[in-house]
Amino acid sequence: MADPKGFITTPRQEWPRRPVEERVRDWDEVYVPGALLPIISKQAGRCMDCGIPFCHHACPLGNLIPEWNDLVSREDWRAASERLHATNNFPEFTGRLCPAPCEAGCVLAINQPAVTIKNVECAIADRAWEEGLTPPCPPDRLSGRTVAVIGSGPTGLAAAQQLTRAGHTVAVYERDDRIGGLMRYGIPEFKMEKRHLERRIEQMRAEGTRFRTSTAVGRDIAAEELWARYDAVVVATGATAWRELEVPGRELAGVHQAMEYLPLANRVCEGDLGVSPLSAAGKHVVIVGGGDTGADCLGTAVRDGAASVTQLDIYAQPGTERDEEAEPWPTYPRLYRLSAAHEEARDLRSAPMADSDARLFAASTLRLTGDADGHVRELHLTGVNAGRRPLPGAERTLPADLVLLALGFSGPDRADGLVGQLGLELEPRGTLARGAGFETNVPGVFAAGDAARGQSLIVWAIAEGRAVAAAVDRHLTGRPSPLPAPIGPYDRPMTA
Repeated sequence: MADPKGFITTPRQEWPRRPVEERVRDWDEVYVPGALLPIISKQAGRCMDCGIPFCHHACPLGNLIPEWNDLVSREDWRAASERLHATNNFPEFTGRLCPAPCEAGCVLAINQPAVTIKNVECAIADRAWEEGLTPPCPPDRLSGRTVAVIGSGPTGLAAAQQLTRAGHTVAVYERDDRIGGLMRYGIPEFKMEKRHLERRIEQMRAEGTRFRTSTAVGRDIAAEELWARYDAVVVATGATAWRELEVPGRELAGVHQAMEYLPLANRVCEGDLGVSPLSAAGKHVVIVGGGDTGADCLGTAVRDGAASVTQLDIYAQPGTERDEEAEPWPTYPRLYRLSAAHEEARDLRSAPMADSDARLFAASTLRLTGDADGHVRELHLTGVNAGRRPLPGAERTLPADLVLLALGFSGPDRADGLVGQLGLELEPRGTLARGAGFETNVPGVFAAGDAARGQSLIVWAIAEGRAVAAAVDRHLTGRPSPLPAPIGPYDRPMTA
Protein backbone atom coordinates (compact mmCIF):
# COMPACT_ATOMS: atom_id res chain seq x y z
CA MET A 1 0.00 0.00 0.00
CA ALA A 2 1.75 3.16 -1.22
CA ASP A 3 -0.48 5.59 0.70
CA PRO A 4 -2.05 4.14 3.87
CA LYS A 5 -4.37 7.15 4.13
CA GLY A 6 -5.11 7.51 0.42
CA PHE A 7 -8.67 6.24 0.70
CA ILE A 8 -9.31 8.91 3.37
CA THR A 9 -7.45 11.90 1.94
CA THR A 10 -8.00 11.47 -1.80
CA PRO A 11 -11.51 11.87 -3.21
CA ARG A 12 -12.66 9.75 -6.14
CA GLN A 13 -11.93 11.47 -9.46
CA GLU A 14 -12.93 9.88 -12.76
CA TRP A 15 -11.60 10.35 -16.27
CA PRO A 16 -13.28 13.60 -17.38
CA ARG A 17 -15.47 13.62 -20.47
CA ARG A 18 -15.23 16.20 -23.21
CA PRO A 19 -17.97 18.87 -23.25
CA VAL A 20 -21.22 17.54 -24.66
CA GLU A 21 -21.49 20.22 -27.35
CA GLU A 22 -18.03 19.26 -28.61
CA ARG A 23 -18.19 15.49 -28.55
CA VAL A 24 -21.58 15.06 -30.25
CA ARG A 25 -20.10 16.71 -33.35
CA ASP A 26 -17.64 13.87 -33.88
CA TRP A 27 -17.24 10.13 -33.33
CA ASP A 28 -14.10 10.29 -31.20
CA GLU A 29 -14.06 8.77 -27.73
CA VAL A 30 -15.96 10.85 -25.21
CA TYR A 31 -13.06 11.28 -22.77
CA VAL A 32 -10.61 14.18 -22.65
CA PRO A 33 -7.42 12.89 -24.32
CA GLY A 34 -4.47 12.74 -21.95
CA ALA A 35 -6.52 13.73 -18.89
CA LEU A 36 -6.35 10.33 -17.19
CA LEU A 37 -2.62 9.89 -16.56
CA PRO A 38 -2.16 13.05 -14.41
CA ILE A 39 -4.77 11.86 -11.90
CA ILE A 40 -4.50 8.10 -11.98
CA SER A 41 -1.54 7.51 -9.62
CA LYS A 42 -3.34 9.20 -6.75
CA GLN A 43 -6.56 7.38 -7.64
CA ALA A 44 -4.73 4.05 -7.52
CA GLY A 45 -3.39 5.13 -4.11
CA ARG A 46 -6.95 5.02 -2.76
CA CYS A 47 -6.80 1.21 -2.87
CA MET A 48 -6.66 -0.18 0.68
CA ASP A 49 -4.88 -3.43 -0.29
CA CYS A 50 -7.59 -5.34 1.57
CA GLY A 51 -6.82 -8.58 3.33
CA ILE A 52 -9.65 -10.17 1.34
CA PRO A 53 -9.92 -8.22 -1.94
CA PHE A 54 -13.50 -8.81 -3.04
CA CYS A 55 -12.73 -6.99 -6.30
CA HIS A 56 -10.93 -10.24 -7.29
CA HIS A 57 -14.10 -12.23 -6.87
CA ALA A 58 -16.37 -9.65 -8.47
CA CYS A 59 -14.29 -9.87 -11.66
CA PRO A 60 -14.46 -13.24 -13.45
CA LEU A 61 -10.97 -12.70 -14.83
CA GLY A 62 -9.55 -12.69 -11.31
CA ASN A 63 -7.64 -9.49 -12.04
CA LEU A 64 -4.90 -8.80 -9.49
CA ILE A 65 -6.31 -5.38 -8.76
CA PRO A 66 -4.59 -4.41 -5.47
CA GLU A 67 -1.24 -5.44 -6.93
CA TRP A 68 -1.43 -3.25 -10.00
CA ASN A 69 -3.06 -0.43 -8.06
CA ASP A 70 -0.01 -0.36 -5.80
CA LEU A 71 2.36 -0.45 -8.79
CA VAL A 72 0.51 2.39 -10.53
CA SER A 73 0.54 4.49 -7.38
CA ARG A 74 4.34 4.10 -7.51
CA GLU A 75 4.30 4.73 -11.30
CA ASP A 76 5.93 1.38 -12.05
CA TRP A 77 4.12 0.97 -15.36
CA ARG A 78 6.11 -1.99 -16.64
CA ALA A 79 5.37 -4.15 -13.60
CA ALA A 80 1.76 -2.96 -13.55
CA SER A 81 1.34 -3.98 -17.18
CA GLU A 82 2.81 -7.41 -16.47
CA ARG A 83 0.40 -8.01 -13.59
CA LEU A 84 -2.58 -6.73 -15.58
CA HIS A 85 -1.83 -8.79 -18.68
CA ALA A 86 -1.28 -11.88 -16.54
CA THR A 87 -5.07 -12.19 -16.22
CA ASN A 88 -6.52 -10.08 -19.05
CA ASN A 89 -5.63 -10.30 -22.74
CA PHE A 90 -7.36 -7.04 -23.67
CA PRO A 91 -7.44 -4.56 -20.77
CA GLU A 92 -7.85 -1.57 -23.09
CA PHE A 93 -11.19 -3.10 -24.16
CA THR A 94 -12.46 -3.82 -20.66
CA GLY A 95 -11.15 -0.49 -19.38
CA ARG A 96 -13.47 1.22 -21.84
CA LEU A 97 -16.42 -1.13 -22.21
CA CYS A 98 -16.89 -3.07 -18.97
CA PRO A 99 -19.48 -1.80 -16.43
CA ALA A 100 -16.90 -2.62 -13.74
CA PRO A 101 -18.41 -5.19 -11.37
CA CYS A 102 -15.01 -5.03 -9.67
CA GLU A 103 -15.85 -1.54 -8.41
CA ALA A 104 -19.15 -2.78 -6.97
CA GLY A 105 -17.10 -5.36 -5.06
CA CYS A 106 -14.48 -2.88 -3.86
CA VAL A 107 -14.33 -2.99 -0.04
CA LEU A 108 -14.09 0.80 0.03
CA ALA A 109 -17.52 0.87 -1.67
CA ILE A 110 -19.18 -0.36 1.52
CA ASN A 111 -19.41 3.23 2.72
CA GLN A 112 -17.41 5.39 0.27
CA PRO A 113 -17.02 5.83 -3.50
CA ALA A 114 -15.10 2.87 -4.87
CA VAL A 115 -11.58 2.98 -6.29
CA THR A 116 -11.66 3.93 -10.00
CA ILE A 117 -10.47 0.44 -10.94
CA LYS A 118 -11.71 0.65 -14.51
CA ASN A 119 -9.83 3.90 -15.14
CA VAL A 120 -6.64 2.52 -13.61
CA GLU A 121 -6.89 -0.54 -15.85
CA CYS A 122 -7.33 1.62 -18.94
CA ALA A 123 -4.41 3.85 -17.98
CA ILE A 124 -2.09 0.86 -17.56
CA ALA A 125 -3.09 -0.58 -20.93
CA ASP A 126 -2.71 2.70 -22.78
CA ARG A 127 0.63 3.47 -21.13
CA ALA A 128 1.86 -0.03 -21.95
CA TRP A 129 1.12 0.52 -25.65
CA GLU A 130 2.74 3.97 -25.62
CA GLU A 131 5.94 2.62 -24.05
CA GLY A 132 6.14 -0.57 -26.09
CA LEU A 133 5.48 -2.85 -23.13
CA THR A 134 3.13 -5.18 -25.04
CA PRO A 135 5.32 -6.86 -27.68
CA PRO A 136 4.04 -9.94 -29.54
CA CYS A 137 4.62 -13.21 -27.65
CA PRO A 138 5.01 -15.93 -30.28
CA PRO A 139 5.52 -19.48 -29.01
CA ASP A 140 9.00 -20.97 -28.73
CA ARG A 141 7.90 -24.04 -30.69
CA LEU A 142 4.81 -25.31 -32.47
CA SER A 143 2.83 -28.28 -31.22
CA GLY A 144 1.75 -29.49 -34.64
CA ARG A 145 -1.92 -29.28 -33.57
CA THR A 146 -4.48 -27.05 -35.26
CA VAL A 147 -7.50 -25.22 -33.90
CA ALA A 148 -10.33 -23.37 -35.64
CA VAL A 149 -11.99 -20.59 -33.64
CA ILE A 150 -15.36 -19.54 -35.05
CA GLY A 151 -16.11 -15.95 -34.11
CA SER A 152 -13.78 -13.02 -33.48
CA GLY A 153 -15.43 -11.29 -30.56
CA PRO A 154 -13.62 -11.02 -27.20
CA THR A 155 -14.14 -14.73 -26.44
CA GLY A 156 -12.81 -15.92 -29.79
CA LEU A 157 -9.85 -13.55 -29.75
CA ALA A 158 -8.89 -14.42 -26.17
CA ALA A 159 -9.10 -18.15 -26.91
CA ALA A 160 -7.10 -17.74 -30.11
CA GLN A 161 -4.35 -15.71 -28.46
CA GLN A 162 -3.97 -18.14 -25.57
CA LEU A 163 -3.86 -21.19 -27.84
CA THR A 164 -1.44 -19.53 -30.26
CA ARG A 165 0.91 -18.64 -27.44
CA ALA A 166 0.70 -22.26 -26.26
CA GLY A 167 2.13 -23.35 -29.61
CA HIS A 168 -0.96 -24.47 -31.49
CA THR A 169 -1.72 -23.25 -35.01
CA VAL A 170 -4.94 -21.24 -34.77
CA ALA A 171 -7.21 -19.85 -37.47
CA VAL A 172 -10.05 -17.47 -36.55
CA TYR A 173 -13.10 -17.51 -38.82
CA GLU A 174 -15.28 -14.38 -38.95
CA ARG A 175 -18.39 -13.96 -41.05
CA ASP A 176 -17.99 -10.16 -41.33
CA ASP A 177 -15.40 -8.46 -43.50
CA ARG A 178 -13.33 -7.30 -40.52
CA ILE A 179 -12.18 -8.95 -37.30
CA GLY A 180 -13.73 -7.94 -34.00
CA GLY A 181 -17.29 -9.22 -33.83
CA LEU A 182 -19.59 -6.90 -31.88
CA MET A 183 -16.57 -4.86 -30.77
CA ARG A 184 -16.13 -3.93 -34.42
CA TYR A 185 -19.66 -3.28 -35.62
CA GLY A 186 -21.76 -3.24 -32.44
CA ILE A 187 -19.77 -0.88 -30.19
CA PRO A 188 -19.89 2.74 -31.38
CA GLU A 189 -16.66 4.56 -32.10
CA PHE A 190 -17.34 7.10 -29.34
CA LYS A 191 -17.15 4.29 -26.76
CA MET A 192 -14.03 2.62 -28.16
CA GLU A 193 -12.07 3.82 -31.15
CA LYS A 194 -11.25 0.89 -33.38
CA ARG A 195 -7.54 1.68 -33.38
CA HIS A 196 -7.41 -0.14 -30.03
CA LEU A 197 -8.83 -3.22 -31.69
CA GLU A 198 -6.56 -2.95 -34.72
CA ARG A 199 -3.33 -2.96 -32.74
CA ARG A 200 -4.35 -6.07 -30.80
CA ILE A 201 -5.18 -7.84 -34.05
CA GLU A 202 -1.75 -6.90 -35.43
CA GLN A 203 -0.15 -8.21 -32.24
CA MET A 204 -1.97 -11.51 -32.68
CA ARG A 205 -0.94 -11.73 -36.35
CA ALA A 206 2.67 -11.22 -35.32
CA GLU A 207 2.29 -14.06 -32.80
CA GLY A 208 1.04 -16.40 -35.51
CA THR A 209 -2.75 -16.33 -35.29
CA ARG A 210 -4.37 -16.52 -38.72
CA PHE A 211 -7.58 -14.72 -39.62
CA ARG A 212 -10.23 -15.67 -42.18
CA THR A 213 -12.77 -12.89 -42.73
CA SER A 214 -15.96 -12.90 -44.81
CA THR A 215 -16.32 -16.60 -44.05
CA ALA A 216 -19.54 -17.77 -42.45
CA VAL A 217 -19.01 -21.31 -41.24
CA GLY A 218 -22.01 -23.33 -42.32
CA ARG A 219 -22.62 -21.18 -45.38
CA ASP A 220 -19.31 -20.22 -47.04
CA ILE A 221 -17.58 -23.32 -45.74
CA ALA A 222 -19.31 -26.47 -44.51
CA ALA A 223 -19.09 -26.95 -40.76
CA GLU A 224 -18.30 -30.65 -41.22
CA GLU A 225 -15.37 -29.76 -43.47
CA LEU A 226 -13.94 -27.44 -40.85
CA TRP A 227 -14.42 -30.07 -38.14
CA ALA A 228 -12.59 -32.66 -40.25
CA ARG A 229 -9.74 -30.29 -41.10
CA TYR A 230 -8.79 -29.20 -37.56
CA ASP A 231 -7.82 -31.06 -34.41
CA ALA A 232 -10.23 -28.95 -32.36
CA VAL A 233 -12.95 -26.37 -33.01
CA VAL A 234 -14.05 -23.58 -30.66
CA VAL A 235 -17.52 -22.15 -31.33
CA ALA A 236 -17.49 -18.56 -30.06
CA THR A 237 -20.07 -16.99 -32.35
CA GLY A 238 -21.75 -14.96 -29.63
CA ALA A 239 -25.44 -14.59 -28.88
CA THR A 240 -26.55 -12.88 -32.06
CA ALA A 241 -30.16 -14.11 -32.26
CA TRP A 242 -31.98 -10.94 -31.31
CA ARG A 243 -35.22 -10.85 -29.35
CA GLU A 244 -38.32 -9.55 -31.10
CA LEU A 245 -41.05 -7.09 -30.14
CA GLU A 246 -44.34 -8.91 -30.59
CA VAL A 247 -46.78 -6.01 -30.95
CA PRO A 248 -49.16 -4.85 -33.69
CA GLY A 249 -47.33 -2.72 -36.24
CA ARG A 250 -43.97 -4.49 -35.95
CA GLU A 251 -44.05 -5.06 -39.71
CA LEU A 252 -44.08 -1.33 -40.52
CA ALA A 253 -41.16 0.21 -42.37
CA GLY A 254 -38.81 2.11 -40.12
CA VAL A 255 -38.79 -0.52 -37.35
CA HIS A 256 -35.34 -2.09 -37.05
CA GLN A 257 -33.24 -4.12 -34.72
CA ALA A 258 -30.44 -2.26 -32.94
CA MET A 259 -27.92 -4.55 -34.60
CA GLU A 260 -29.21 -3.49 -38.00
CA TYR A 261 -28.71 0.17 -37.08
CA LEU A 262 -25.41 0.19 -35.17
CA PRO A 263 -23.25 -1.70 -37.72
CA LEU A 264 -24.16 0.78 -40.45
CA ALA A 265 -23.08 3.70 -38.29
CA ASN A 266 -19.81 1.91 -37.61
CA ARG A 267 -19.32 1.36 -41.33
CA VAL A 268 -19.65 5.11 -41.84
CA CYS A 269 -16.82 5.56 -39.31
CA GLU A 270 -14.79 2.88 -41.13
CA GLY A 271 -15.21 4.82 -44.37
CA ASP A 272 -17.29 2.15 -46.10
CA LEU A 273 -20.32 4.43 -46.38
CA GLY A 274 -20.77 8.15 -46.74
CA VAL A 275 -24.12 8.15 -44.95
CA SER A 276 -25.91 5.33 -43.20
CA PRO A 277 -29.08 4.16 -45.02
CA LEU A 278 -30.68 4.03 -41.56
CA SER A 279 -29.47 7.45 -40.43
CA ALA A 280 -31.59 9.04 -37.71
CA ALA A 281 -30.98 12.55 -39.08
CA GLY A 282 -34.11 14.68 -38.67
CA LYS A 283 -36.19 11.76 -37.39
CA HIS A 284 -38.10 11.16 -34.19
CA VAL A 285 -36.43 8.06 -32.77
CA VAL A 286 -37.74 5.69 -30.11
CA ILE A 287 -35.47 3.01 -28.68
CA VAL A 288 -37.21 0.05 -27.06
CA GLY A 289 -34.92 -1.44 -24.41
CA GLY A 290 -33.15 0.11 -21.45
CA GLY A 291 -29.76 -1.63 -21.58
CA ASP A 292 -26.32 -0.74 -22.89
CA THR A 293 -27.23 -1.53 -26.51
CA GLY A 294 -30.09 0.93 -26.26
CA ALA A 295 -27.73 3.55 -24.86
CA ASP A 296 -25.37 2.90 -27.79
CA CYS A 297 -28.27 3.55 -30.16
CA LEU A 298 -29.06 6.72 -28.23
CA GLY A 299 -25.57 8.18 -28.54
CA THR A 300 -25.46 7.23 -32.21
CA ALA A 301 -28.83 8.82 -32.97
CA VAL A 302 -27.79 12.03 -31.20
CA ARG A 303 -24.68 12.20 -33.39
CA ASP A 304 -26.80 11.47 -36.47
CA GLY A 305 -28.79 14.62 -35.71
CA ALA A 306 -32.13 13.10 -34.73
CA ALA A 307 -35.05 15.44 -34.15
CA SER A 308 -35.73 13.64 -30.87
CA VAL A 309 -34.60 10.40 -29.21
CA THR A 310 -36.46 8.61 -26.43
CA GLN A 311 -35.40 5.35 -24.77
CA LEU A 312 -38.01 3.07 -23.16
CA ASP A 313 -37.08 0.98 -20.12
CA ILE A 314 -39.67 -1.48 -18.82
CA TYR A 315 -38.19 -1.35 -15.34
CA ALA A 316 -38.91 1.38 -12.79
CA GLN A 317 -36.28 4.06 -12.37
CA PRO A 318 -33.70 2.74 -9.89
CA GLY A 319 -32.33 4.76 -7.03
CA THR A 320 -28.88 6.27 -6.72
CA GLU A 321 -27.93 4.27 -3.61
CA ARG A 322 -27.54 0.52 -3.20
CA ASP A 323 -30.53 -1.34 -1.73
CA GLU A 324 -28.74 -3.28 1.00
CA GLU A 325 -31.66 -5.66 1.45
CA ALA A 326 -32.15 -6.64 -2.20
CA GLU A 327 -28.60 -6.18 -3.54
CA PRO A 328 -26.11 -6.23 -0.67
CA TRP A 329 -22.43 -5.49 -1.16
CA PRO A 330 -20.45 -6.93 -2.97
CA THR A 331 -23.07 -7.80 -5.62
CA TYR A 332 -23.46 -5.56 -8.65
CA PRO A 333 -26.42 -3.28 -7.87
CA ARG A 334 -28.98 -1.86 -10.26
CA LEU A 335 -28.55 1.90 -9.85
CA TYR A 336 -29.46 4.99 -11.77
CA ARG A 337 -26.36 5.53 -13.88
CA LEU A 338 -25.75 8.36 -16.33
CA SER A 339 -23.82 7.05 -19.32
CA ALA A 340 -22.15 9.45 -21.72
CA ALA A 341 -25.06 9.01 -24.15
CA HIS A 342 -27.66 9.75 -21.47
CA GLU A 343 -25.69 12.80 -20.37
CA GLU A 344 -25.69 14.06 -23.96
CA ALA A 345 -29.43 13.50 -24.40
CA ARG A 346 -30.15 15.23 -21.09
CA ASP A 347 -28.04 18.31 -21.81
CA LEU A 348 -29.32 18.62 -25.39
CA ARG A 349 -32.92 17.94 -24.34
CA SER A 350 -33.17 15.27 -27.01
CA ALA A 351 -36.22 13.66 -25.39
CA PRO A 352 -38.55 16.43 -24.10
CA MET A 353 -41.18 13.91 -22.95
CA ALA A 354 -38.79 11.69 -20.99
CA ASP A 355 -38.79 11.19 -17.22
CA SER A 356 -35.03 11.55 -16.89
CA ASP A 357 -32.31 12.27 -19.47
CA ALA A 358 -33.70 10.38 -22.53
CA ARG A 359 -35.42 7.55 -20.68
CA LEU A 360 -39.03 6.72 -19.96
CA PHE A 361 -39.02 4.21 -17.12
CA ALA A 362 -41.69 1.61 -16.34
CA ALA A 363 -42.84 1.90 -19.96
CA SER A 364 -44.12 -0.92 -22.17
CA THR A 365 -44.88 -0.73 -25.89
CA LEU A 366 -48.50 -1.49 -26.83
CA ARG A 367 -48.50 -1.02 -30.60
CA LEU A 368 -46.99 0.87 -33.52
CA THR A 369 -49.03 2.82 -36.06
CA GLY A 370 -48.00 4.17 -39.42
CA ASP A 371 -49.01 6.32 -42.37
CA ALA A 372 -50.73 5.40 -45.61
CA ASP A 373 -47.39 4.30 -47.08
CA GLY A 374 -46.84 1.74 -44.34
CA HIS A 375 -44.10 3.65 -42.53
CA VAL A 376 -44.09 3.89 -38.75
CA ARG A 377 -45.14 7.28 -37.35
CA GLU A 378 -46.20 6.68 -33.74
CA LEU A 379 -45.41 4.39 -30.84
CA HIS A 380 -48.15 3.79 -28.29
CA LEU A 381 -47.01 2.86 -24.80
CA THR A 382 -48.33 2.46 -21.30
CA GLY A 383 -46.89 2.78 -17.85
CA VAL A 384 -46.53 -0.50 -15.96
CA ASN A 385 -46.25 -1.57 -12.33
CA ALA A 386 -43.48 -3.62 -10.78
CA GLY A 387 -45.05 -6.77 -12.22
CA ARG A 388 -45.02 -5.24 -15.72
CA ARG A 389 -48.82 -4.98 -15.69
CA PRO A 390 -50.34 -1.97 -17.50
CA LEU A 391 -51.52 0.85 -15.28
CA PRO A 392 -54.98 2.27 -16.00
CA GLY A 393 -54.91 5.67 -17.65
CA ALA A 394 -51.14 5.52 -18.26
CA GLU A 395 -51.18 5.30 -22.05
CA ARG A 396 -49.09 7.76 -24.06
CA THR A 397 -48.11 8.27 -27.67
CA LEU A 398 -44.68 9.22 -28.97
CA PRO A 399 -43.84 10.42 -32.48
CA ALA A 400 -41.69 7.76 -34.10
CA ASP A 401 -40.15 7.83 -37.58
CA LEU A 402 -37.49 5.29 -36.59
CA VAL A 403 -38.01 2.59 -33.94
CA LEU A 404 -34.97 0.64 -32.77
CA LEU A 405 -35.35 -2.63 -30.88
CA ALA A 406 -32.67 -3.23 -28.25
CA LEU A 407 -34.22 -6.13 -26.37
CA GLY A 408 -31.18 -8.36 -26.01
CA PHE A 409 -30.19 -11.68 -27.53
CA SER A 410 -31.30 -15.24 -26.88
CA GLY A 411 -28.44 -17.37 -28.24
CA PRO A 412 -26.42 -18.11 -31.37
CA ASP A 413 -27.93 -17.33 -34.75
CA ARG A 414 -28.77 -20.58 -36.50
CA ALA A 415 -29.31 -19.10 -39.95
CA ASP A 416 -25.78 -19.91 -41.17
CA GLY A 417 -26.27 -23.62 -40.55
CA LEU A 418 -23.32 -24.14 -38.20
CA VAL A 419 -25.41 -25.54 -35.35
CA GLY A 420 -27.46 -27.83 -37.57
CA GLN A 421 -24.57 -29.11 -39.70
CA LEU A 422 -22.52 -30.13 -36.67
CA GLY A 423 -25.58 -31.41 -34.82
CA LEU A 424 -24.81 -29.32 -31.74
CA GLU A 425 -27.23 -29.76 -28.86
CA LEU A 426 -28.97 -26.71 -27.42
CA GLU A 427 -30.19 -25.75 -23.98
CA PRO A 428 -33.91 -24.97 -23.62
CA ARG A 429 -33.13 -21.23 -23.69
CA GLY A 430 -31.41 -21.56 -27.07
CA THR A 431 -27.74 -21.50 -26.02
CA LEU A 432 -25.22 -24.21 -26.90
CA ALA A 433 -25.12 -27.13 -24.47
CA ARG A 434 -21.72 -28.03 -23.04
CA GLY A 435 -20.12 -30.07 -20.29
CA ALA A 436 -17.85 -29.22 -17.40
CA GLY A 437 -14.85 -28.97 -19.75
CA PHE A 438 -16.58 -26.64 -22.24
CA GLU A 439 -17.03 -29.62 -24.60
CA THR A 440 -20.15 -29.99 -26.72
CA ASN A 441 -21.81 -33.27 -27.71
CA VAL A 442 -19.56 -33.37 -30.81
CA PRO A 443 -16.04 -34.73 -30.14
CA GLY A 444 -13.37 -32.05 -30.46
CA VAL A 445 -15.88 -29.19 -30.58
CA PHE A 446 -15.98 -26.73 -27.68
CA ALA A 447 -18.41 -23.88 -26.98
CA ALA A 448 -17.59 -20.64 -25.20
CA GLY A 449 -18.79 -17.10 -24.69
CA ASP A 450 -22.29 -15.75 -25.15
CA ALA A 451 -23.17 -18.56 -27.57
CA ALA A 452 -23.13 -20.96 -24.61
CA ARG A 453 -23.38 -18.69 -21.56
CA GLY A 454 -26.00 -16.35 -22.93
CA GLN A 455 -25.73 -12.58 -23.22
CA SER A 456 -23.16 -11.34 -20.72
CA LEU A 457 -20.37 -8.81 -20.07
CA ILE A 458 -17.08 -8.42 -21.91
CA VAL A 459 -15.10 -9.54 -18.85
CA TRP A 460 -17.06 -12.79 -18.80
CA ALA A 461 -16.45 -13.18 -22.54
CA ILE A 462 -12.68 -12.85 -22.14
CA ALA A 463 -12.71 -15.14 -19.11
CA GLU A 464 -14.61 -17.74 -21.17
CA GLY A 465 -12.03 -17.44 -23.95
CA ARG A 466 -9.14 -18.00 -21.56
CA ALA A 467 -10.89 -20.90 -19.84
CA VAL A 468 -11.90 -22.70 -23.04
CA ALA A 469 -8.32 -22.30 -24.32
CA ALA A 470 -7.09 -24.25 -21.29
CA ALA A 471 -9.70 -26.93 -21.96
CA VAL A 472 -8.71 -27.23 -25.63
CA ASP A 473 -5.02 -27.32 -24.77
CA ARG A 474 -5.70 -30.14 -22.32
CA HIS A 475 -7.68 -31.99 -25.01
CA LEU A 476 -4.90 -31.61 -27.59
CA THR A 477 -1.97 -32.53 -25.38
CA GLY A 478 -3.60 -35.12 -23.13
CA ARG A 479 -2.12 -33.56 -20.00
CA PRO A 480 -2.98 -30.74 -17.57
CA SER A 481 -2.70 -27.37 -19.24
CA PRO A 482 -0.47 -24.57 -17.93
CA LEU A 483 -2.95 -22.08 -19.36
CA PRO A 484 -5.09 -20.34 -16.74
CA ALA A 485 -8.78 -21.19 -16.48
CA PRO A 486 -10.37 -18.35 -14.48
CA ILE A 487 -13.92 -19.69 -14.62
CA GLY A 488 -15.90 -22.84 -15.25
CA PRO A 489 -18.83 -23.10 -17.67
CA TYR A 490 -21.37 -23.03 -14.84
CA ASP A 491 -19.94 -20.08 -12.88
CA ARG A 492 -22.17 -17.05 -12.60
CA PRO A 493 -21.85 -13.52 -11.18
CA MET A 494 -22.32 -13.03 -7.46
CA THR A 495 -25.95 -12.50 -6.49
CA ALA A 496 -27.80 -12.08 -3.23
